[in-house]
Amino acid sequence: MNVKDVMNLNVIFCRPDDEISNATKLLKEHDISGLPVVEDGKVVGIVTEADVLKLLEVPDHGGLWLPSPFEVIEIPIRELINWEETKRMLTDIGSRPIRDIMESEVYTISAGSSIETASSMMIKHKVNRLPVLDDEKLVGIITRGDIIRGLAEI
Repeated sequence: MNVKDVMNLNVIFCRPDDEISNATKLLKEHDISGLPVVEDGKVVGIVTEADVLKLLEVPDHGGLWLPSPFEVIEIPIRELINWEETKRMLTDIGSRPIRDIMESEVYTISAGSSIETASSMMIKHKVNRLPVLDDEKLVGIITRGDIIRGLAEI
């Protein structure tokens, strides 16, 4: 069985200059977890839910911290300031371009390749999807789920 037999021809994609908020809307609306990033008809990156979630990582302060008596008064004020900063940061995240968070190293496959090759590539590179190219043009996408569905139909 080849990639062309199970790939999805209706590829939802975004562009490098699209805002992150638009890409997250596409992910939600189409119930998908990743999008190829296309510019001038060529795949230049890929953006996934994990890339978006990385923006929300909170640094680990490590260890136990106990406030001094003076800090007990200061903590509520500091937390309010941090909350306002967090709200501003989340608003700013959505307006940033996809190019800021996309993965530029994209693993691709051709439609004539076997699903075994696609599966091996996904496992080797720890990815869940591969854009399918024909003469460097995006013609489809294959996911782990597509391969499983294809195997179930045999």
